[in-house]
Amino acid sequence: MKILFLNGPNLNLLGQREPEIYGRTTLADIEAKVRSHATELQVAVEFRQSNQEGELVDWIQQAKGQFEVIVLNAAAYTHTSVALRDAIAATGVPTIEIHLSNIHAREEFRHKSLIAPVCRGQILGFGANSYVLAVNAAIGLDQR
Repeated sequence: MKILFLNGPNLNLLGQREPEIYGRTTLADIEAKVRSHATELQVAVEFRQSNQEGELVDWIQQAKGQFEVIVLNAAAYTHTSVALRDAIAATGVPTIEIHLSNIHAREEFRHKSLIAPVCRGQILGFGANSYVLAVNAAIGLDQR
C-alpha cells in the first residue's frame, strides 16, 4: 500500500507557528514518526507540502493510479477551497482529512470543512498523532 500525505499552507512552519495550538513538533518530526510507524506496517508513504493551492490540486490529480490513499491536511484551504474538494471528488482516490487541532473547538470560520463531504473521514485534534492514526485508518480502508 502507498499513502500520499499532502500538507497545505503554513504547515512548513510547524514547531514555530502558534505552538500553543500546534505544538513544537515540526513537519519533519511528524514525517519521521509516520515513516517509522509505516515501515513497521510495511506501508510506503510519501510526504509533500505546499503553500500553493494549485500545486495541491495537481498532486491530488496525479495520485490516481499511484497511491491507494491520500491523507490531506489542507490547513486553511480546508475552509475555502472548492478546487481541492473538486479534485478529490474527480479522482476518486480515497482521501482522509486530518488536522492537528480540533477545528470544531476553534474559531467559527474553522468549523466548516469544504472537503469533508468528499473525504472518507476526518481525524482531528490529536496533534502529531493525527498523522499516525491516519496510517491506521488508511490500512482499514484497504481492508473494507
